Amino acid sequence: TAWRVLQSGGSELDAVERGCGQCEIDQCDGSVGYGGSPDESGETTLDAMIMDGNTMEVGAVADLRHVKNAVGVARKVIEYTKHTLLVGESASLFAVRMGFPYEDLTTQKSLSVYSEWLNQNCQPNYWKNVVPDSSKSCGPYKQPEKVTYKEEQTISQRSVQNHDTIGMVVIGGSGTVASGTSTNGAVHKIPGRVGDSPIAGAGSYADSTAGGAAATGDGDIMMRFLPSYQAVEYMRMGIDPTVACQKVISRIQKYAPNFFGAVICANTTGSYGAACNKIPGFTQFHFMVSSPLLSQPTEQVVDCI
Repeated sequence: TAWRVLQSGGSELDAVERGCGQCEIDQCDGSVGYGGSPDESGETTLDAMIMDGNTMEVGAVADLRHVKNAVGVARKVIEYTKHTLLVGESASLFAVRMGFPYEDLTTQKSLSVYSEWLNQNCQPNYWKNVVPDSSKSCGPYKQPEKVTYKEEQTISQRSVQNHDTIGMVVIGGSGTVASGTSTNGAVHKIPGRVGDSPIAGAGSYADSTAGGAAATGDGDIMMRFLPSYQAVEYMRMGIDPTVACQKVISRIQKYAPNFFGAVICANTTGSYGAACNKIPGFTQFHFMVSSPLLSQPTEQVVDCI
């Protein structure tokens, strides 16, 4: 979809918005758009961003409720406000002002995922160091009288298909760069949680003087390292996109060896690459590429490091 927009004369930003928006409509992997990844209260909320690598403007929404086209709302933040990031119910009110319909993001599928989770004593969840024991029961949780912290070591079991975000980098014919993301976030997240996707430099980053990058995976860990920004800075130094991606993944590995994550990178000449962290169940990363050199959109695969 994004490629068709570019070919028919649309801008790089148009391509990112329409491409990510198509995934919202298609509910890609159940992790983008409405009806997926219900939070602890059973609600689906959305995060998205879009970035213009010419002007360095960013539009983003997080914890967006009741509006399906999150990346479309993010684009309106650039076009009609002097802000960068709008969140929560207030972001929804802005969206409605901009003409987006206010509708329910819950589906039968997301309700059944939610009720199944409740039946499994709310396992897994994102709490730690609380009472009652969050590994055995549903809340409500509170902090204990006497705190004893223990490090949680969790390895996410992921399959090849299990991306959790649509991330996109578009390089125009003149080398102009745009990027964007859209996701419904971590399944069973604590309400109000925002991951890396709508954060500039974390979920994605675009700079028309260097290139663009986008990330997918465990946003709570990855956002602490601004991997997309870092990858673009490596490419600015002349580092090959694949190596730039690998360096970013290696940096996070030092602190979180078992994190689930991958990064895609593309520079202004159209060279591209990707890298991922190898964990059980996730040893390769699949991503799609469209370019003038390819007759059709083509799936690429890299081995994780």
